[in-house]
Amino acid sequence: MIDWIAGYMSGIESYPVLPSIEYGQTGTAFASEPSREGKSFPQLLTEFESKILPGITHWNHPGFMAYFAITGSQAGILGELLSAALNVNGMLWKTSPSVTELERLVLDWLREALGLPAGLFGIINDTASVNSFLALAAARERTGLNIRREGMTGRSLPALRVYCSDQAHSSIEKAALALGIGAANVVKIPSDERFQMKVEDLVEAIRADRERGFLPMAISATIGTTSTAAIDPIPEIGEIARREGIWLHVDAAYAGSAAIVPELQTMWRGIEHADSIVTNPHKWLFTPVDCSVLYTRHPEVLRQTFSLVPEYLTTTDPSETLNYMDYGIQLGRRFRALKLWMVLEHYGLERLRAVIRQQVGYATRLAEALKNRGDVELLAPPSLSVIVFRTITRNSSGSIDEAESERISTDLLAAMNRSGQIFVSHTRLRGRYGIRVAIGNGATQWRHVEKILEFLA
Repeated sequence: MIDWIAGYMSGIESYPVLPSIEYGQTGTAFASEPSREGKSFPQLLTEFESKILPGITHWNHPGFMAYFAITGSQAGILGELLSAALNVNGMLWKTSPSVTELERLVLDWLREALGLPAGLFGIINDTASVNSFLALAAARERTGLNIRREGMTGRSLPALRVYCSDQAHSSIEKAALALGIGAANVVKIPSDERFQMKVEDLVEAIRADRERGFLPMAISATIGTTSTAAIDPIPEIGEIARREGIWLHVDAAYAGSAAIVPELQTMWRGIEHADSIVTNPHKWLFTPVDCSVLYTRHPEVLRQTFSLVPEYLTTTDPSETLNYMDYGIQLGRRFRALKLWMVLEHYGLERLRAVIRQQVGYATRLAEALKNRGDVELLAPPSLSVIVFRTITRNSSGSIDEAESERISTDLLAAMNRSGQIFVSHTRLRGRYGIRVAIGNGATQWRHVEKILEFLA
């Protein structure tokens, strides 16, 4: 299997990015019940290749430019392999000291490499969705409503309000749903022509909510929105959060990794106001999924929110050790820091920076080529490695035929994805359908990005 993995990584471009199968086809390839006598590893590998592999979307493919890429680098895969072999649980320091201590060390390395403020507490979880949930839970705890003990039912409480841009990731709303805040209390602030949160509308929403007796709980700002990689005005939002006494959460799940490049650290302007920040090394730092990092200035609030220690997990002197189980909902914790450590140490900061610089350059080059075409419209300002465009056609009066432009754009996207060479996704901005290109796979070169232009030829 090690040999198979090595061959797969070196020959990834021989696979179509997207599988060509029908729904249910993979499931029906197997028997209706598991083996009674067992099967050898060679038999299992044969079945894997014949029955499972045909239904795999190859996120490792350099032509993968949909959603946000997740790259299974060689160093990360080996780190994952070692972690699986050790099979440890890092819930307490004493259950495997190296798990806790390496996580603490590598997150401090990462914080410094990204240019984030000193003194932040970090914890690794699986996805940004979980980390946003933890951050909003801490924000709820800090309201002083004693929800941890008394709950949210059977007593009179003000409506808690969470503010985010209309471009924010759905994980913010999902976290509010899970916390009992309710979808109606997630206030989506309009974005401007650059798809950044409108600060004046945020101020007005908070003012109006306070007048109605609501309790503003948290603001979620985004550095690198999902559709367009827009960056909300963090300095202004941070000042509002500080003045109003509201928890500021910053979602930098995609874009945060790019800050490993020193000249891109300007994205952090105003970050000193943030109470929590999330970034995903499994997106653009070539660490296999899953590895999402939550940083906070208030670990004591996070601990107060989640710490629950039964007798069988007590330690002799808990004040002297860090037990990560106290800072989230998970008790069992995988050794995720091992693969992140291997990626950072094997590739080194300069090599990682070079790849990200190069890919931002590819996006700039693609955007310039698209701008020079009369049959293409960019739907958002290019940002980092994300480009959103559509193909357009005009009617007899010279104006854009919206219905026909959407039809040819959807046809173009379908043709690109059917080719097996590239995979791009779509979004809708101000009602207009757009083809969304997000460069971020560690192996992507200009020749892969250029195929988009070839389909437009």
